[in-house]
Amino acid sequence: MNHNISKLNSKIIKCKVCPRLIKFRDKIVKKKRKQFVNEKYWGKPITGFGDVKAKILFVGLAPAAHGGTRTGRVFTGDRSSDFLYKCLFNAKISNQCNSDHINDGLKLKNAYITTALKCVPPEDKPLKVELDNCARFFSQELKLLKNLRVIIALGKIAFDACKYFYQKKLNIDKTLKFGHGKIFKLENGIFLVGCYHPSPRNVNTGRINKKKMVSLFNKVKKLK
Repeated sequence: MNHNISKLNSKIIKCKVCPRLIKFRDKIVKKKRKQFVNEKYWGKPITGFGDVKAKILFVGLAPAAHGGTRTGRVFTGDRSSDFLYKCLFNAKISNQCNSDHINDGLKLKNAYITTALKCVPPEDKPLKVELDNCARFFSQELKLLKNLRVIIALGKIAFDACKYFYQKKLNIDKTLKFGHGKIFKLENGIFLVGCYHPSPRNVNTGRINKKKMVSLFNKVKKLK
Protein backbone atom coordinates (compact mmCIF):
# COMPACT_ATOMS: atom_id res chain seq x y z
CA MET A 1 0.00 0.00 0.00
CA ASN A 2 1.27 3.43 -1.00
CA HIS A 3 2.41 5.45 2.05
CA ASN A 4 0.27 8.48 1.12
CA ILE A 5 -2.83 6.33 0.63
CA SER A 6 -2.20 4.68 4.01
CA LYS A 7 -1.88 8.09 5.62
CA LEU A 8 -5.13 9.25 4.02
CA ASN A 9 -6.94 6.07 5.04
CA SER A 10 -5.84 6.58 8.63
CA LYS A 11 -7.44 10.05 8.56
CA ILE A 12 -10.65 8.69 7.04
CA ILE A 13 -11.02 6.00 9.72
CA LYS A 14 -10.61 8.59 12.50
CA CYS A 15 -13.09 11.10 11.02
CA LYS A 16 -15.93 12.22 13.34
CA VAL A 17 -17.19 15.27 11.46
CA CYS A 18 -20.82 14.27 10.73
CA PRO A 19 -22.89 13.68 13.91
CA ARG A 20 -25.93 12.30 12.07
CA LEU A 21 -23.84 9.62 10.36
CA ILE A 22 -22.02 8.68 13.56
CA LYS A 23 -25.34 8.28 15.38
CA PHE A 24 -26.78 6.11 12.62
CA ARG A 25 -23.61 4.01 12.34
CA ASP A 26 -23.55 3.40 16.10
CA LYS A 27 -27.19 2.30 15.95
CA ILE A 28 -26.35 -0.28 13.28
CA VAL A 29 -23.44 -1.65 15.33
CA LYS A 30 -25.71 -2.09 18.36
CA LYS A 31 -28.68 -3.53 16.46
CA LYS A 32 -26.88 -6.12 14.35
CA ARG A 33 -28.62 -8.10 11.66
CA LYS A 34 -29.69 -11.48 13.02
CA GLN A 35 -27.29 -13.60 10.93
CA PHE A 36 -24.34 -11.44 12.05
CA VAL A 37 -25.25 -11.13 15.72
CA ASN A 38 -22.05 -12.89 16.87
CA GLU A 39 -19.76 -10.81 14.66
CA LYS A 40 -17.90 -7.70 15.67
CA TYR A 41 -18.89 -4.86 13.36
CA TRP A 42 -16.22 -2.51 11.96
CA GLY A 43 -18.42 0.50 12.80
CA LYS A 44 -16.07 3.21 11.48
CA PRO A 45 -15.71 5.14 8.22
CA ILE A 46 -14.75 2.98 5.23
CA THR A 47 -11.64 3.58 3.15
CA GLY A 48 -10.99 2.81 -0.50
CA PHE A 49 -9.38 -0.47 -1.53
CA GLY A 50 -7.35 -1.84 -4.44
CA ASP A 51 -4.46 -1.11 -6.77
CA VAL A 52 -2.94 2.34 -6.11
CA LYS A 53 -1.61 2.35 -9.70
CA ALA A 54 -5.14 1.87 -10.99
CA LYS A 55 -6.48 3.30 -14.22
CA ILE A 56 -10.09 2.50 -13.23
CA LEU A 57 -11.89 3.77 -10.13
CA PHE A 58 -15.21 2.24 -9.10
CA VAL A 59 -17.30 4.59 -6.98
CA GLY A 60 -20.32 3.63 -4.88
CA LEU A 61 -22.36 6.12 -2.89
CA ALA A 62 -21.60 4.80 0.60
CA PRO A 63 -20.81 1.58 2.50
CA ALA A 64 -23.72 -0.79 3.10
CA ALA A 65 -25.14 -0.99 6.63
CA HIS A 66 -24.38 -4.71 7.04
CA GLY A 67 -21.77 -4.98 4.28
CA GLY A 68 -18.85 -2.54 4.52
CA THR A 69 -19.97 -1.12 7.86
CA ARG A 70 -19.75 -4.67 9.23
CA THR A 71 -16.68 -6.02 7.42
CA GLY A 72 -14.54 -2.88 7.20
CA ARG A 73 -14.05 -3.06 3.43
CA VAL A 74 -16.05 -1.34 0.73
CA PHE A 75 -18.43 -3.60 -1.25
CA THR A 76 -17.72 -6.59 0.96
CA GLY A 77 -19.97 -9.09 2.69
CA ASP A 78 -23.37 -8.48 1.09
CA ARG A 79 -25.32 -9.61 -1.98
CA SER A 80 -24.37 -6.57 -4.05
CA SER A 81 -20.70 -7.40 -3.56
CA ASP A 82 -21.35 -11.07 -4.42
CA PHE A 83 -22.60 -10.07 -7.87
CA LEU A 84 -20.05 -7.28 -8.40
CA TYR A 85 -17.04 -9.50 -7.73
CA LYS A 86 -18.28 -12.30 -9.96
CA CYS A 87 -18.33 -9.69 -12.74
CA LEU A 88 -14.94 -8.21 -11.80
CA PHE A 89 -13.42 -11.70 -11.77
CA ASN A 90 -14.91 -12.49 -15.20
CA ALA A 91 -13.51 -9.20 -16.53
CA LYS A 92 -10.10 -10.19 -15.08
CA ILE A 93 -10.07 -7.17 -12.75
CA SER A 94 -10.03 -9.21 -9.51
CA ASN A 95 -8.14 -12.38 -8.61
CA GLN A 96 -11.19 -14.07 -7.08
CA CYS A 97 -14.96 -13.98 -7.48
CA ASN A 98 -15.84 -13.16 -3.88
CA SER A 99 -15.24 -10.43 -1.31
CA ASP A 100 -16.10 -11.66 2.18
CA HIS A 101 -13.77 -10.00 4.68
CA ILE A 102 -10.55 -7.97 4.89
CA ASN A 103 -8.23 -10.99 5.03
CA ASP A 104 -9.80 -13.10 2.28
CA GLY A 105 -6.86 -12.68 -0.15
CA LEU A 106 -8.72 -10.47 -2.61
CA LYS A 107 -6.62 -8.32 -4.96
CA LEU A 108 -7.64 -5.91 -7.70
CA LYS A 109 -5.74 -5.42 -10.96
CA ASN A 110 -5.58 -1.88 -12.36
CA ALA A 111 -8.65 -0.92 -10.31
CA TYR A 112 -9.52 0.81 -7.05
CA ILE A 113 -12.90 0.89 -5.31
CA THR A 114 -14.18 3.62 -3.02
CA THR A 115 -17.30 5.52 -1.99
CA ALA A 116 -18.20 9.19 -2.30
CA LEU A 117 -19.43 9.06 1.30
CA LYS A 118 -17.34 7.12 3.79
CA CYS A 119 -20.15 6.32 6.27
CA VAL A 120 -23.56 4.76 5.70
CA PRO A 121 -26.35 7.40 5.69
CA PRO A 122 -29.94 6.81 6.87
CA GLU A 123 -32.08 5.50 3.97
CA ASP A 124 -29.01 5.80 1.69
CA LYS A 125 -29.72 9.54 1.46
CA PRO A 126 -26.75 11.74 2.41
CA LEU A 127 -27.16 15.42 3.12
CA LYS A 128 -25.30 17.88 0.88
CA VAL A 129 -23.22 18.97 3.87
CA GLU A 130 -22.17 15.33 4.46
CA LEU A 131 -21.10 14.91 0.84
CA ASP A 132 -19.21 18.22 1.11
CA ASN A 133 -17.45 17.04 4.27
CA CYS A 134 -16.39 13.79 2.59
CA ALA A 135 -15.39 15.52 -0.66
CA ARG A 136 -11.98 16.37 0.83
CA PHE A 137 -11.25 12.65 1.20
CA PHE A 138 -12.60 11.81 -2.26
CA SER A 139 -10.53 14.65 -3.73
CA GLN A 140 -7.36 13.35 -2.11
CA GLU A 141 -8.04 9.83 -3.38
CA LEU A 142 -8.37 11.17 -6.91
CA LYS A 143 -5.06 13.05 -6.58
CA LEU A 144 -3.22 10.01 -5.20
CA LEU A 145 -4.48 7.71 -7.96
CA LYS A 146 -2.08 9.26 -10.44
CA ASN A 147 -2.82 6.84 -13.31
CA LEU A 148 -6.59 7.34 -13.09
CA ARG A 149 -8.39 7.51 -16.46
CA VAL A 150 -11.89 6.14 -15.82
CA ILE A 151 -14.43 6.56 -13.03
CA ILE A 152 -17.26 4.01 -13.04
CA ALA A 153 -20.17 5.24 -10.93
CA LEU A 154 -22.09 2.27 -9.54
CA GLY A 155 -25.68 3.49 -9.58
CA LYS A 156 -27.45 6.77 -10.28
CA ILE A 157 -26.95 8.17 -6.78
CA ALA A 158 -23.19 7.53 -6.98
CA PHE A 159 -23.18 9.07 -10.48
CA ASP A 160 -24.97 12.16 -9.17
CA ALA A 161 -22.51 12.38 -6.26
CA CYS A 162 -19.57 12.28 -8.71
CA LYS A 163 -21.28 14.88 -10.90
CA TYR A 164 -21.92 17.09 -7.87
CA PHE A 165 -18.26 16.79 -6.85
CA TYR A 166 -16.95 17.67 -10.31
CA GLN A 167 -19.39 20.55 -10.78
CA LYS A 168 -17.52 22.25 -7.95
CA LYS A 169 -14.13 21.52 -9.52
CA LEU A 170 -14.70 21.68 -13.28
CA ASN A 171 -16.96 23.46 -15.72
CA ILE A 172 -18.93 20.31 -16.54
CA ASP A 173 -22.36 20.09 -18.11
CA LYS A 174 -24.90 20.07 -15.27
CA THR A 175 -27.38 18.27 -17.49
CA LEU A 176 -25.29 15.07 -17.67
CA LYS A 177 -27.76 12.25 -17.13
CA PHE A 178 -27.06 8.83 -15.70
CA GLY A 179 -27.49 5.83 -17.96
CA HIS A 180 -25.95 2.38 -17.92
CA GLY A 181 -23.02 2.38 -20.32
CA LYS A 182 -23.10 6.14 -20.89
CA ILE A 183 -19.58 7.56 -21.12
CA PHE A 184 -18.73 11.22 -20.60
CA LYS A 185 -15.26 12.73 -21.01
CA LEU A 186 -14.61 15.42 -18.40
CA GLU A 187 -12.48 18.55 -18.80
CA ASN A 188 -9.60 16.94 -16.95
CA GLY A 189 -9.48 14.07 -19.47
CA ILE A 190 -11.04 11.52 -17.12
CA PHE A 191 -14.02 9.48 -18.33
CA LEU A 192 -17.12 9.30 -16.11
CA VAL A 193 -19.11 6.14 -16.81
CA GLY A 194 -22.61 5.28 -15.63
CA CYS A 195 -23.22 1.71 -14.47
CA TYR A 196 -26.26 0.11 -12.85
CA HIS A 197 -25.75 -0.63 -9.19
CA PRO A 198 -25.07 -4.36 -8.58
CA SER A 199 -28.00 -4.54 -6.14
CA PRO A 200 -30.19 -7.65 -5.76
CA ARG A 201 -33.16 -5.57 -6.98
CA ASN A 202 -31.41 -4.69 -10.26
CA VAL A 203 -30.16 -8.24 -10.74
CA ASN A 204 -33.48 -9.94 -9.87
CA THR A 205 -35.50 -7.67 -12.17
CA GLY A 206 -33.08 -8.27 -15.03
CA ARG A 207 -32.08 -4.63 -15.30
CA ILE A 208 -28.50 -5.83 -15.06
CA ASN A 209 -26.95 -9.25 -15.54
CA LYS A 210 -23.44 -10.65 -15.55
CA LYS A 211 -23.08 -10.47 -19.33
CA LYS A 212 -24.05 -6.76 -19.48
CA MET A 213 -21.84 -5.83 -16.54
CA VAL A 214 -18.77 -7.73 -17.75
CA SER A 215 -19.24 -6.27 -21.22
CA LEU A 216 -19.17 -2.73 -19.82
CA PHE A 217 -16.11 -3.46 -17.67
CA ASN A 218 -14.23 -4.84 -20.68
CA LYS A 219 -15.25 -1.80 -22.73
CA VAL A 220 -13.94 0.74 -20.20
CA LYS A 221 -10.63 -1.14 -19.91
CA LYS A 222 -9.97 -0.04 -23.51
CA LEU A 223 -10.68 3.67 -22.95
CA LYS A 224 -7.59 5.86 -23.43
